[in-house]
Amino acid sequence: MTQDEIRAYLADHAAVRIQIAGPDDGSPELAWGDTFVYALDADGQARKMPFATIVIKDYDGFDTQSQLNRGGLYRVNLDIGKELFEESFGFAPREFDSHRDQFDFAELDQFFPHPVYGANGWISIIQPGTTTRATLEMLLDAAIARSNRHP
Repeated sequence: MTQDEIRAYLADHAAVRIQIAGPDDGSPELAWGDTFVYALDADGQARKMPFATIVIKDYDGFDTQSQLNRGGLYRVNLDIGKELFEESFGFAPREFDSHRDQFDFAELDQFFPHPVYGANGWISIIQPGTTTRATLEMLLDAAIARSNRHP
């Protein structure tokens, strides 16, 4: 799935707001070009924290393990919660650090715990392709549903 396809899939859900960070929205320059997806509250306002992001670059000194600066890559990140995280990886998010060495955080088209936020139940994938599309769509739906249950 391309970034545009992922954003279009998310846009089909009325209870989300999609923001592509840029100079006109007050986002820090470091985030420009990255996509942030927020659940909307009962008043139609975006919640403070996104439940999904699409990042197009490394964040030096913070989040570089996916090596997104290799050129033209992007990583989808989803807050799927502890239950679905455990189903996906066979261990709880709180146990992520002891399983970290099992994952290649730079591998394309494979799901892995988010290199920084895995311990919080976030899952990631770089350049999702046709073989992972159905799973990604299921996880997107789960993240949307979860974000609507957990304000």
